[in-house]
Amino acid sequence: MANTQKATTKKKTTAKTPAKKAAPKKKTAKKAAPKKQPPQEDPIFRRKTIAERTVASKTRNWASLFGWVGIVFFTLLALFFFYCMIGYDFSGLVCLSIVAIILVYKGLHLLGKKYYQDARTLKRVFTTLLCIGLLVVGITEAIIIKASFGDLKQHCDYMVVLGAGVRGDVPSLSLRNRIDAAYDYLTEHPDVTAVLSGGQGAGENLSEAQCMFDHLTAMGIDPSRLWMEDQATSTWENLNFSLEKIEEKTGQRPEILGVLSSEYHLFRASLFADACGVEFVGIPAKTTKLSLRVNYFMREVAGVWHYLLLGGQYNA
Repeated sequence: MANTQKATTKKKTTAKTPAKKAAPKKKTAKKAAPKKQPPQEDPIFRRKTIAERTVASKTRNWASLFGWVGIVFFTLLALFFFYCMIGYDFSGLVCLSIVAIILVYKGLHLLGKKYYQDARTLKRVFTTLLCIGLLVVGITEAIIIKASFGDLKQHCDYMVVLGAGVRGDVPSLSLRNRIDAAYDYLTEHPDVTAVLSGGQGAGENLSEAQCMFDHLTAMGIDPSRLWMEDQATSTWENLNFSLEKIEEKTGQRPEILGVLSSEYHLFRASLFADACGVEFVGIPAKTTKLSLRVNYFMREVAGVWHYLLLGGQYNA
């Protein structure tokens, strides 16, 4: 009995004490990767960007304004050279060329608003060609300036004085400068004979050769030292007809020939002399008016390339 009671009490106790439940496993939540926050814009940096954009916009506006001012200014300056100044036509052409360059850049800027890449390519090509052109002009001008000093140390028995314009009976400034230089050279070299070369053009009451002869004899030069060639209308004819005149007078063609002309013209004259087969001695006549000197030095670049591209037999 005792054993059965113990067994029942055991059963009761086991029945009363329920089995312990296993503690639920704690779920370890996976930490989500932190979202990448977009970099916050530094307000100072933002202000700088806006300021830079404002400056760029103002710069473009000023550039556009200066462009239009340049177009108006150089157009008016070109008209002034064409209609108010005598002998400055080439300066007027230079001004119109500057206007054309400004207009090309403005046109490319407008084109770029719709066709950016095409306009950018065209602008680069145009700028490259412009730089090459300016480089060629600069090199040519340097050669012309170097030749403008002449070679007064080399001796010659004959020199040709190239004519220039005559206003009625009065020599133009260029011709006056050449007459003065011829007088100085003939005075310093009494054994030199001069051929005065130049025909009669429109608006001239006498030939350029006759005008030079009259002034030089009035200044005291012996007329026997002055031979006139009054048929030439170009530098090519000046030299060829003068060489024929010397050969006619002396029976032989000189190997060395002095050529007196305005300083800016000496390099091109040397090209003509080389084509005639004589050794060239440049004798410069200084252009006394600075603005004319600048104008003619610029014009001479075109004259040199005209000669190089088209040859020497043309009116120049």
